Amino acid sequence: MTRDILIGVDAGTSVIKAVAFDLDGRQIAVESRRNHYRTLPDGGVEQDMRRTWADTVAVIRALAARLPGLADRALAIGVTGQGDGTWLVDAAGAPVHDGWLWLDARAAAEARELDRSPGIEEIYRLTGTGVNLCQMRSQLLWMKRHAPELLDRAATALHCKEWLYLNLTGVRASDPTEAVFTFGDFRTRDYSDVVIAALGLADLRHLLPPVVDGARCAHGLTPPAAAALGLPAGLPVSLGYVDVVCTAIGAGLLDPGAEPGFSVIGSTGMHMRFVPDAASVRLNPDRTGYTMALPGRAYAQMQTNMAATLNIDWALGLAVEMLAAEGVTRRPAELLAGLDARLEAARPGAALYHPYISSAGERGPFTEPMARASFTGLDQNTGWFDMLRAVYDGLALAARDCFAAMGPVPSEIRLSGGAARSGALRRFLAAALNRPVRRVAREEAGAAGAAMIAAVAQGVFADIEDCARAWVTPALQPPEAPDPALVPVYDALYEAYLAGRRAAPPAWAALAGMRKALT
Repeated sequence: MTRDILIGVDAGTSVIKAVAFDLDGRQIAVESRRNHYRTLPDGGVEQDMRRTWADTVAVIRALAARLPGLADRALAIGVTGQGDGTWLVDAAGAPVHDGWLWLDARAAAEARELDRSPGIEEIYRLTGTGVNLCQMRSQLLWMKRHAPELLDRAATALHCKEWLYLNLTGVRASDPTEAVFTFGDFRTRDYSDVVIAALGLADLRHLLPPVVDGARCAHGLTPPAAAALGLPAGLPVSLGYVDVVCTAIGAGLLDPGAEPGFSVIGSTGMHMRFVPDAASVRLNPDRTGYTMALPGRAYAQMQTNMAATLNIDWALGLAVEMLAAEGVTRRPAELLAGLDARLEAARPGAALYHPYISSAGERGPFTEPMARASFTGLDQNTGWFDMLRAVYDGLALAARDCFAAMGPVPSEIRLSGGAARSGALRRFLAAALNRPVRRVAREEAGAAGAAMIAAVAQGVFADIEDCARAWVTPALQPPEAPDPALVPVYDALYEAYLAGRRAAPPAWAALAGMRKALT
C-alpha cells in the first residue's frame, strides 16, 4: 500500500490534536482531546507530563480508528506543541516533576533581574529575543534559587513537544526555535556558551539537549511507542519547530515574494513578520520580542501578547455569570451568535481597553509581569456592547503596538487562530493596521506546519517554500481591505492606547503591592 498520509501532532495549551493530511496538503481527518493543567496559589501553572503523553497516544489511536489502514499508509509524523515552559526528565527519561507551562508566573523576579543584568545587551544581541518570565531560562533561574532539588534530579530540560518526541523516538532533542531564542545565537542556529554564561546558567549547560532540525532529519518510532500508537516501529518522526512557527508555516508566512505579516489571534496574540535572512533581522532598543528560525535561511521576527482571546473569554464569562445569577443558562459560545453585527454597531472609542488580562502580565511589545487589563473612558452612556467592542478594539490596537516594534507594518497581514473567524475583528484589525488582512482556509495550521516539516524531511518537497506553494498558497482567502472611514478612528485610538499603557506602570505596581500585602 502507498504511504500517502502525513500525521501532524499539535499539543497546544488547550487542546492536543492529531491531524492526517494527504501529500497535497488536504486535511483528511482530525482527532482532539482537551488538555489539562492546574494553577497553583503561588502563580505556578503545571501540567501532568505522563497524562500529556497518554492524551497524545489517545488522539493518535483515535485518528487511526477513524482512518482504517493508517498504519500502512502513514509516511511520517511531525510533532509540535506549546512553547516556553520547562519539562524536566531524569536519566531514565521519566518526569522529575509536572511540566511548567508558559503561563507560569513564578519567575517574574528572576526575569526582571535578568533584564537589568550587565549581560542583557549581549543576551539580546545574540538571541534576538527579550527576556520574560515564561521562558525556560527564567524558570531555571527560579529553580536554582527556590527548588534546587528538582535540578539535582534532572538530566534534561525539555519543552512540551520535546517531551513527546522523547516518548515517540527515545531521542532527547530541541529544535532551532526554542533552543536558540532561549540559549543561543540566531545567526548560527545553535547554543551560545556566551549567552548561557551571561544568563548565569553555565552550571546547567548539561541539561540542554542537542539541537535537531526536523526538516533535515527524523528519528524512528520506537517499538514501545509503536505498540502504544498502533503504528509501525521505525516510522519517521520529525521534531517540528515551536507551535507558533508551525502555525505560521501552515498559514502563509513563508512567502519570500510578498514578505507578509502574520498574526495568530488565539489564546495568545502572536504577531510576526517574514525576514528573508539573519542580516535583515531588526532588533529594538527595548529588547523585546522573539527571533525564530524558519526552515531554510529565513526567520520569523515576532512580538507576542500574553493574552488575546483570553480577554474575550473573560468578557463573555462575565456575561454568563450575570445571566446565571438571574437563572438564565448560557454557554460563552452561544453568546457569539450574531455578536459581529452588534460589535459593528457599537461605538468605537466609547471605551478604551488594554488587553493585559493574563495573571502573568505582558511580554510584547514590552515586558511587565505586573501589567493588568483595564478600561478607560467609561461614562454613563457606555453600554455593554460598547465595552465588548473595546475589548475587540484592544486586541487590534495591541497588534499594532507589536508590529510597530518590528519596523514598518508589512504590506499584508495573514491571519490564523480562533478569533480570526470573526468578521468584525478582521475589519477592526485591518483598520487599526491600515493594511489588508486575509485568512487561510485551514483550521489546523499548527499541525499542518509540523506535517510540512516532516514532508520536507522525507523528500516529498525540495524545501519548505516548495511545500508552502503546494499546501498553503491555494488556501489563502481574498484580502479584506481596510475601511477608509475607520482608519483615522483607529489612528486616534492608538495614540490614546499608547498614552494609557505608558502611564499605567505605577498603578500596576501599587495594585501588586496592595494585593501582596493582603495575602
